[in-house]
Amino acid sequence: MRVRAKPKSPFEYTGGNLCLDFANTVNNRANDRREELLTDYERLVQWGEESGAISKKTAESLRDLGNQAPGNFQSTLRRAVQLRDVIYEVFSAVANQQRIPNTALMILNKEVQHVGRQAQISPANRHFVWEWLCPEGSLDSMLWPVARAAADLLTSDEIAKVRQCAADDCAWLFVDRTKNHRRRWCDMNSCGNRDKARRYYRRQKAG
Repeated sequence: MRVRAKPKSPFEYTGGNLCLDFANTVNNRANDRREELLTDYERLVQWGEESGAISKKTAESLRDLGNQAPGNFQSTLRRAVQLRDVIYEVFSAVANQQRIPNTALMILNKEVQHVGRQAQISPANRHFVWEWLCPEGSLDSMLWPVARAAADLLTSDEIAKVRQCAADDCAWLFVDRTKNHRRRWCDMNSCGNRDKARRYYRRQKAG
C-alpha cells in the first residue's frame, strides 16, 4: 500500500520567537504579490499546532468546537489577522528604529490584558508554571501564547535584536542571535540565496 506524503506546510518558523513567526504568516508582504497564509480557521489551527502554541489535543478540540458553531470561525480569524498585523507594525517599527504606532500598541495591550485572564500559576515538580485555563474550549486559545510572547519580547533585552529581512520582497521579522549581530535574512537558504543570485546576474549583465 502506497502511503501519501504529508502536504508541505505553508508556514515557516524562522523568526526565533513565537510572535514573530505569527507576524510572518504573510508572504511577499513588501510588494503587490502579497499572499495571505491564514486563509481560514483551519489554517489558523494548523499554525497553532505546528508552532507549539497549542497541543495536538487542543487543535482537535478546536476543530470540533468550530464545527458546532461555524459562525464563530470568521470572527476569531479576523481577530487573529488583526493581532498578527499589529504585532508586525510594532516590531517592524522597532526593527527600523521608528516610532511605534499608538493604535497598534493599544490593540496589542488589549490582547495582552485579555490573555492575563486566561492563565493561572500552578505548581509543577517543585516549581511553578503558567497554565492556560481550558484552551480546548476557546476558539482563540492559539492567540494567547502569541500575545504573551509579544509582551515578553517587547519588555526583554532581546528587543534590541529584532531585525527585518533585507530582501526587497520579504520584510519578515526575526531575532538576530548571531555572534556579530549582522544577520540580514529571515532565511539564508531562501531570501539570502535569491539576493546573491540577483547580484550575480546584475554583475554578469554589467560585465
